[in-house]
Amino acid sequence: MSRETEFYDRLEVAPDADENTIKKAYRKLAMKWHPDRNPDNAEAAEKFKEISEAYEALSDPEKRKIYDKYGKEGLKGGGPGGPGGDPFDLFERFFGGGMFGGGGGDRRGGKRRGEDVVHHMQVTLEDLYNGKSKKIVLTKDVLCGGCKGSGGKPGTAGAKTCDSCRGTGVKLVIKQMGPVIQQMQTYCPACKGKGETLNEKDKCTDCKGERVTKEKKTLEVIVEKGMQHGQKVVFRGESDQAPNTEPGDVVFILVQKEHDVFERKGMDLYMTKEITLIEALGGFSFAVTHLDGRELLIKNPEGDVIKPGDVRSIRDEGMPLQGDPFHKGQLFIKFNIKFPDSGFLKKPAIQQLEKILPARPGAPVLKNAAEAEEVIISTTQTQPTPDPGRGYGQRSSGHHHDDDEDDEEGGGPGVQCRQQ
Repeated sequence: MSRETEFYDRLEVAPDADENTIKKAYRKLAMKWHPDRNPDNAEAAEKFKEISEAYEALSDPEKRKIYDKYGKEGLKGGGPGGPGGDPFDLFERFFGGGMFGGGGGDRRGGKRRGEDVVHHMQVTLEDLYNGKSKKIVLTKDVLCGGCKGSGGKPGTAGAKTCDSCRGTGVKLVIKQMGPVIQQMQTYCPACKGKGETLNEKDKCTDCKGERVTKEKKTLEVIVEKGMQHGQKVVFRGESDQAPNTEPGDVVFILVQKEHDVFERKGMDLYMTKEITLIEALGGFSFAVTHLDGRELLIKNPEGDVIKPGDVRSIRDEGMPLQGDPFHKGQLFIKFNIKFPDSGFLKKPAIQQLEKILPARPGAPVLKNAAEAEEVIISTTQTQPTPDPGRGYGQRSSGHHHDDDEDDEEGGGPGVQCRQQ
């Protein structure tokens, strides 16, 4: 099966191009084909969309790995920011906005874009393996239906530019502290930072002149099989509404909880299993409950010796591929060997083992056997000897412990959510 290279061809780079080369290629082509530089040119608009789709996939190491292996089909349903995302949003993130004298504001008819609201949503490894949907209730600002966002009663003149701040919404305040004069920017108190004022008698009775009202909306967050920690689920335009503003997005970032048995690395699962010495030498079987509730009976035949730290794998028992859940990674098992305690084996048993196990190595050859000192290994003193120069029992200054701080769940101003 030949490797798909369409995305590399769109960016005019080789399939083995490094991250920097791909970034430079996108920069050059995005500037060349941006619709603002090619007005009324359908071919340029399509080109711009195609190179944006390619860069979205190839600039993400995980998505690039999936594309290299499975092509565009493997990226279907690949989450926000993947193929099919907004090419203008990508352009603004890459260049920082403000290109071509206005960037995204111009293409949206002069409207500025509102802020995105980000929430962190905790999910289990089982959720990411099996898929899950969760309903979230949002409370957000929406344009007032009574005044259509004007803030004024029907038939009134409506809002006018604030005389105090001249429509900027901010005022400069000068403060003197001793010999130092400070100039600070603050919200205009007359218009409360809106840049416009409205007579009290003309205010809309529904929103009291605020132009927006609160509304609850339920969003269903779909966690697809195979999604990963840190992946985003985006609801376009579901953030707070405001006059002359395109609403931002509501973004849910998946945060995977630590699992008791499995650790995930890409599409593979890892676990550690302790077995006894007799199991390591003579074979074993044990059961593991998988993330979908199935019980796996894992066996190792007699004669296949497991050494400490050995790793074995089971095909198709890892995580599913997002968009193609029937394709799965591997389950890797690392083995630790539990040896018998000291004194467990008596001399007759040791003699029996001597007959069964491979022979011991020969006695060491000493350069001067007459002067060699015989020492016994200690099983009681295993701690490092303290440095007298630092004082007994004291820690060196380079060793310390910082308490971890728990991050609070995210969420922007305005939009609030609760889970159902």
